[in-house]
Amino acid sequence: MKHQDNLLDVLRTLFKWKKPILYVCALAVLGAVIISLTLSNYYKATTVFLAVSPDQAKPESLYGKGQLRTEYYGNENDIDRLLTIAASAELVNFMIDSFNLYEHYDINPNNKRAAFKVRDKFLGLYEVTKTKRDAIELSVEDKDKELAARMTKAAREKVDELARRLMQEGLEKTIKSYEENIKAKETQLSALSDSLIYLRKKFGIYNTAGQAEALSSQVSETESMLVRNRAKLETLKNTRGIPQDTIKLLNATVAGMEEEFKSLAIKMENFNNGLGKVGIFERQYGESNQTLSEDKERLKQALATYQSVIPAMVIVEEAEVPVIKSRPKRSIIVLAAGAIAFLFSVLGVLLFDTYQDVNWREVYHGK
Repeated sequence: MKHQDNLLDVLRTLFKWKKPILYVCALAVLGAVIISLTLSNYYKATTVFLAVSPDQAKPESLYGKGQLRTEYYGNENDIDRLLTIAASAELVNFMIDSFNLYEHYDINPNNKRAAFKVRDKFLGLYEVTKTKRDAIELSVEDKDKELAARMTKAAREKVDELARRLMQEGLEKTIKSYEENIKAKETQLSALSDSLIYLRKKFGIYNTAGQAEALSSQVSETESMLVRNRAKLETLKNTRGIPQDTIKLLNATVAGMEEEFKSLAIKMENFNNGLGKVGIFERQYGESNQTLSEDKERLKQALATYQSVIPAMVIVEEAEVPVIKSRPKRSIIVLAAGAIAFLFSVLGVLLFDTYQDVNWREVYHGK
């Protein structure tokens, strides 16, 4: 057995076997050329877009009543959400159905593994990644360059549709919450209105400010007139020569004013007794009516936002029909095949030359 003790011995061995090495490399290169020429050309269409913050779909952002300033472009969570949607089963199934990929990829749909095969084939040609500048790059490869562009555009539009649907589902919950809240407040407002009507009838209070001023004025005036007429009556009673009819008339006037004063006093007492209760219910009714009006306004804004088309992304680069194929890289395949063939040929030659004197039968039998 000979040992390759230095580089010179290795070079001698290689030059000794140079023709077989060249033949193997040439055969590998020729085979790689033939194989690479049989490979189909694939074209990659790419679109790039940015995520939009879902806060843009909130009524507070659209109608300027938000307390905090909202960002137009999405953050990491919004980007991850779009990436998740882009890799979802719903999107993959949409692409398979929309472009009849069973037939396009020549997969028998009746095969029990057909669904797995078509998904695996599509996902091998479909790629969604986040760029270093926080954009999302979506690409589809296909043998048909125009079809690749259409599929890329359709996939991006589907991602936008699914993302907008998620935002609208959130708005639907908000709208439902507003509607339920409005219904409850209308019921509460109706109960307050009935209670307020009852209290107003019971205490005779319909305008607290106006009635308080009017009753006070009437009581004061009636009391003053009663005092004057009483004094006048006493004076006339003690004066000789005054006709009895005059005194009787004045007595009747005083008696009428006394009854009027008693009636006003009862009204005033009733008014004072109910003033606090009516005031409480009036405040509650006013506050409930105000909040109900605000909720109805928010509901209108939410409905208007729901009916609006708010995109979930901003397109940076539209999917265009690719001009240059993405693969196969035939020159790289040929060079790689030649390099690999040369490397293994060299190793094979060195091993063969080093161990050509070994009696492998004796090694096998342990001699």
